[in-house]
Amino acid sequence: MPRLGYNYTEEEEERRQKEEEHLLIYTPGQCSSLLTGSLPGVSAGFAMAWDGFWSSCCLCLQRIYGCNCRKNRRGKLKGTKGTQCECIWVLLLLLVFFFTLIWMLITLTLGNDMHNFNEEVFRFAGIWLDWSVVFLTVAAVLLTYCGILMLLSFCLVLCGLPIQLHWCHKVLFLLSAIVIILLCVGLSLKWREEWQTAYIYMQATLPFLHIGAVIGVSALAWVLAGYYWRTKTGVLKYLILTVYIILLGALYPLPVYITSPCVLKSSDLPPKPGLIGHRGAPMLAPENTLMSFNKTVASGIKVFETDVAISQDGVPFLMHDSKLLRTTNVREIFQEQSQYNSTNFTWANLQKLDAGSWYLEKDPFKTVSVLTPQDQEEVRRQKIPALQEVLKEAEKNNISIIFDLYVPPEDHPYNDSYIDITLETIFNSSIRPELILWLPDEQREEVIARAPGFRQIFGPLKQENYTLEAVNMPYNLSLEKIRSYRQKNISVNLYVVNEPWLFSYVWCAGATSVTSNACHLLKNIQRPQWVLDPQYYVIIWIVVDAISLAHVIWAFIIQRTCSKRKEYQDAETVLLMKIGNSI
Repeated sequence: MPRLGYNYTEEEEERRQKEEEHLLIYTPGQCSSLLTGSLPGVSAGFAMAWDGFWSSCCLCLQRIYGCNCRKNRRGKLKGTKGTQCECIWVLLLLLVFFFTLIWMLITLTLGNDMHNFNEEVFRFAGIWLDWSVVFLTVAAVLLTYCGILMLLSFCLVLCGLPIQLHWCHKVLFLLSAIVIILLCVGLSLKWREEWQTAYIYMQATLPFLHIGAVIGVSALAWVLAGYYWRTKTGVLKYLILTVYIILLGALYPLPVYITSPCVLKSSDLPPKPGLIGHRGAPMLAPENTLMSFNKTVASGIKVFETDVAISQDGVPFLMHDSKLLRTTNVREIFQEQSQYNSTNFTWANLQKLDAGSWYLEKDPFKTVSVLTPQDQEEVRRQKIPALQEVLKEAEKNNISIIFDLYVPPEDHPYNDSYIDITLETIFNSSIRPELILWLPDEQREEVIARAPGFRQIFGPLKQENYTLEAVNMPYNLSLEKIRSYRQKNISVNLYVVNEPWLFSYVWCAGATSVTSNACHLLKNIQRPQWVLDPQYYVIIWIVVDAISLAHVIWAFIIQRTCSKRKEYQDAETVLLMKIGNSI
C-alpha cells in the first residue's frame, strides 16, 4: 500500500507493484520466504504457477457447488464462510445421499421379482415394459447427483473454503429426497413384501456392508476433523462430533448382531437345493407351453411347476393369468371377448389362439436374442396345452409335476366339480402317482383319500391337523422358520428364486429346493457366492475395527496439526501485510 504524501520513483513503483502482486498470489509461507529473500526465482515461479493452479481448482469447485463464486480484485475467492445454516445443508445432503444409497440397494433386490411387477402393471394398465430399467435409471441418477454434491462439499470443507450451496442445488436435492420418500411409500403400499426381500439382502450381505460402512464412516473423519478444528465456536460442531462418536460406537460391535446364514463353516454347508421350473423354462420359451416343458427337461430339471384352469366345457389347461391378454393373441381372434376370464372359453376356442408369438414381441426376460432361428420358429407354433398333454410328457420323461389349481368363477358350470375333473384327468393318464406333487388346499382330505399315492405339498395356509412332509413357501420365509422345518425333517421348497445371491442365501439357510425362472442358470452354480468361517469373520471384524479407530485418531491429529499451521501462517500473513503497508 503506497504511503500518503510520498512520490515513488518509476523504479520503486515497479518494485512495489511486483511485491504486492506476489503477496496476493503466494501462500503465506511463500510470502514470508519471498520478503526475506530466501525463495529462489525459479522456485518462486513454480510456486506462483502451482498457487494459481490450486486457486483455479478451488474456484471451479465453488462454482459447481455454489454456482455464484467469483474472485475479488485481489484474486481471492469470494463467498460466505461455512455458517451453521450451510453446515446443516451439508448434513442434510449427507442424509439424503445415505437414503439414496439404501434405495439403490433396494432397487437391486427388486430384480428377483421384477417380472412379477411387470405382469401386474400389464394386468392393471395393459402396458408391457421392463420396469427394472426405469427403477435402476432413476436410482442411479439420484445417487450420482447426490454423491457428486456430497463429494464437492467434503472437498470444500477439507480445503477450508466457503460452503454455500446454490439455491438450485438445494431445490434439486430436496426434490431427490421427495422422490425417494414417494418411492418408499409406494413400495410400502403396493409391494410391501419387497421390504422383506430387502431385509434378506441385508442378511445375505451384511458382513460386507458392515466393512464398507466402517470404511466410509472412517473416511468421514477427515472432513469432520477439518470442520471441528477450524470452527472456533458453535454448538453444532460438538453435536456433530457426538453423533459421529455414537455412530462409531454402534458400528464397531455390529457383527455381534449379524445373523447371516452364510457365516458358517464349509463343512456345515447344507446340500445344494433342487430346482423346480417355474411355468417351465420361461427364459427359454413361452411360459406354460409344451416347448417350455421340453426346455425344462433339456436343462436337466426334474420338476415342472405350472398353473391349471378349467375351460367352459370341462378341459383342464395350462394358464397362469385369469385373462388371456398377456400370453395369447386373444385380442386379434376374439376381440369382443378379449376381456373375458380364460375359463369362459371352450377348449376348441382356446386352441385357436397363438400362445407363443407374444414371447418374441415382448421379450419378457431379454433372452430372445439367444434363441436359434429354429427355436423362434417353434415359439410361433405354440398353443395352450391341456393338462393331459403335459401329464403324458411328464410320464415319458419321468418328470414330477406340481401345479396351482384355480377356482373357476361362481357362474362356471364346473365350479363345484373342478377338483373331480382334475383328478379324473390325472387318473386317466398313465403317469405314476408319486410324480404328482399335489399343492391345492381345497378338498385335500378327499384328494388324500382318493389318491393316496400323491405327494402332498402344503402352502402357507392349512398346515394344521396334517403330518407335514413337504412345504411350498415364499422365499422370504424367515431363517428361523426354514431351520425349524428342516429340524423336523420337512422338505422346504421356496418360490420364486431367480437371482444367484438369493439362491446362495437359501442354500446356506438350508432350503431343500427352489422354484425358479432361471433353472438353466442356477444349475451351474456349484457353491454359494460366499461362505465365511465364523472364526475368520471375527478376525476380519477386529482388524477392520482396529484399523478404522487408528485411522480416525490419525485424521484428527493430522487435521489438528494442519489447523495450527494454518493459524500460524494466517497470523504471519497479517504481520507481513502490516510490515508491507508500513514501508
